[in-house]
Amino acid sequence: MKEDITKASTGTIGAAQEAVAELREALASAGITLPSLGLDAVTLAADPPRPLVELGCCTVETARLLAAAVLPREESRS
Repeated sequence: MKEDITKASTGTIGAAQEAVAELREALASAGITLPSLGLDAVTLAADPPRPLVELGCCTVETARLLAAAVLPREESRS
């Protein structure tokens, strides 16, 4: 049973790492870099791990870029 949990945990961590990579790529395509983007180490230490994505701190300029990236464009509001 412990082996099954370990296998599932590894998949969960792998999926979380993929999600971080996807987010990093999407942000980069919008001209946004979050240097602290990664997995939260504390949540990886749980048994079984329940990874959370750590976005980290960013500058005011980056916060504004993020806001602009997630808000709907004026043209599409018609």
